[in-house]
Amino acid sequence: MCLAASTLPRFCALLDQRGVLLFRGVAPNDDELRMIARSLGDLRLGASKRGADGRTLNEGDEGVMKISLDANVNPDYARFLPGNHLWHMDGTYEPIPPLATLFTPFKLSQTGGDTCFANTYAAFEDLPAAQKAELEKLRVVHTMQAALFPVMRDVTPEEFAVWYSYPQRSHPLVWHHRSGRKSLVLSTSGAWVEGMPQAKSHDLLQQLMRHTTQDQYVYRHKWQLGDLVIWDNTGAMHRVLPFDRESGREFHRATLNGEEAITSTGERLVSA
Repeated sequence: MCLAASTLPRFCALLDQRGVLLFRGVAPNDDELRMIARSLGDLRLGASKRGADGRTLNEGDEGVMKISLDANVNPDYARFLPGNHLWHMDGTYEPIPPLATLFTPFKLSQTGGDTCFANTYAAFEDLPAAQKAELEKLRVVHTMQAALFPVMRDVTPEEFAVWYSYPQRSHPLVWHHRSGRKSLVLSTSGAWVEGMPQAKSHDLLQQLMRHTTQDQYVYRHKWQLGDLVIWDNTGAMHRVLPFDRESGREFHRATLNGEEAITSTGERLVSA
């Protein structure tokens, strides 16, 4: 499977419209996954996380990463993956978040492990006009601590130091896309709303998270071997549902580099 240049605009428009695309029975190997990704955009090859010892971790073997809780399969990332159980968008600590993700299973758990996607375009569009106007004035600080601590309370001091070494990024709460559409920039990584009292900030972010993850905005995908799912990281959150940690569940992932900052003025670095 590789998209011809003539079909690419239609595919991109469909991804922008739907947010999540499913191709059944594709079963791409790593070379094919890279080829598909490169036919869609700029395949990510660079580093995106740091290990517990502070060293840089690469995105995977030439752009393909193995997603597994088994440290033998995924020695660099296994301790980061519990955060995938919480609603998030990827790359909120980066200046320009990734555009899209390609995901295919190699081994499934017999129980659980469905992936859910929430449409942050539709969730914003359905808010009252007055609330949308107020939200467009706000900025949220995103931190790695906020993204991981809720599910990793056994974190070591060394691991916490690695989390703290990540940049804290300030992003607008509402993404003004160059297409003209708008979406909420929501993620568990959202730690606080700038200039707002702590309790009010917490309540607002929680209220928006509850709103955006209502059934009418969520697609729950039950995986089959051979599936290839591609989702728009700029207009959707995602999370994995609980599964047997000893199952050996393994997916392979390719990521497309982002093409636009959250606003024309970009993000703001709070601290490094």
